[in-house]
Amino acid sequence: MGFYAHIVGWGMYVPQNVVSNNDLANKVDTSDAWIRSRTGIQERRIASEKETTASMAIYAAKEALDRARIHPTDVDLIIVATLTPEHIMPATACLIQDALGAKHAGAFDLSAGCTGFVYALSVASGMIRAGNAKVAIVIGSETMSRIVDWEDRSTCVLFGDGAGAVVLQASSEPGGVLSTVLGSDGAGGNHLIVPAGGSKLPTNIQTIAERQHFMKMNGPEVFRFATRVMGRAAKEACEQANIDLGEIDLFVPHQANTRIIKSATKYLKLEEAKVYENLHKYGNTSSASIPIALYEAIVEGRVKEKDNLVFVGFGAGLTWGATVVQWGIPVPDQERQKWYRAIRTLYYRWAGFTSKIGWLLLRLESYLARRPALLPIDEDTPSQPISPLVPPSISSNGRNGDNGSYHPNPDLVDIESSEPVDSAKKNLN
Repeated sequence: MGFYAHIVGWGMYVPQNVVSNNDLANKVDTSDAWIRSRTGIQERRIASEKETTASMAIYAAKEALDRARIHPTDVDLIIVATLTPEHIMPATACLIQDALGAKHAGAFDLSAGCTGFVYALSVASGMIRAGNAKVAIVIGSETMSRIVDWEDRSTCVLFGDGAGAVVLQASSEPGGVLSTVLGSDGAGGNHLIVPAGGSKLPTNIQTIAERQHFMKMNGPEVFRFATRVMGRAAKEACEQANIDLGEIDLFVPHQANTRIIKSATKYLKLEEAKVYENLHKYGNTSSASIPIALYEAIVEGRVKEKDNLVFVGFGAGLTWGATVVQWGIPVPDQERQKWYRAIRTLYYRWAGFTSKIGWLLLRLESYLARRPALLPIDEDTPSQPISPLVPPSISSNGRNGDNGSYHPNPDLVDIESSEPVDSAKKNLN
């Protein structure tokens, strides 16, 4: 029997700090009227110094688990879609796994621009349908304010911070995630890019001085791209799910620009009452925008059992994607969850405590391992210190010379001289 992946829990978090259009007009050459007319945005939330991609995601994930009435130890998979990870490594998802106490969960990050949540939902639902997971948490979380150039009026007015999460659970009941359409066009990658900070252009004094660590966007090209792919992706996903456009009950698009949303709505011939939009409150929160919009739509009573929902997004990459979800569960009574939340809060505190204890034990173990062993030393045996940074001499398979040098690819080493050689010249000889 096959499994279906149903959304059974949802959560969100946005910072308390509200930045209005007028606030930005005091810093850059813009105005409230211009921003509203071009984007539909009135304000956005900006993270404080203590709020990060991980901390916001943890809050959203906890709420999603509470609503699903699922214990963290029952979670099999955590996927975080983000452009603004906590670190280059480790993965933000692993930090969240630890904070939740999800001891049995695999965890990884996914980067697909503002389409990230749709991509992550596709991966998680696919693993559930394949029987490789029973419970998965899918999170979109962003601190876009950390990569936005606040001196660039073309981008700083667009973005906000926040996190949204859903819990997927395997079920034999038909419904849940019915279809997903994903696409990409790397030829347009430079239209939406953070140039520096990666392996191609590592951080240095020059990249910082040139502000290459901030987002650069070709607005007109991104707009044309979005209006071209949003509606088509949604239509294709509906066709794969065998759903007519008239059977769409709620359209939840990526919240980037009200004109782009209206373009997709017109293409799909949807009534405005079937389109959910909260862009005016939060701005573009990238991969977090769809789960945040879904959360608010549910809370406002706009999602009912057996409703057909369509999520669609576009973003850096360039990427795009759409998902059709048939809502399979009734919205639970929140009053009945108070006692459950109290118990869960105690567990999260315990998980945080054990995480800190585990960290201290690892530090202690590392310290003891570095101390010299308390064993008698044979003074007649010369000491041979070993550097942990230099691999030991390997003489087999011709991979090392007598000088103890090491090269990971023996085909690129002249065995007699232990010097790297040009493989092309070697083949010619």
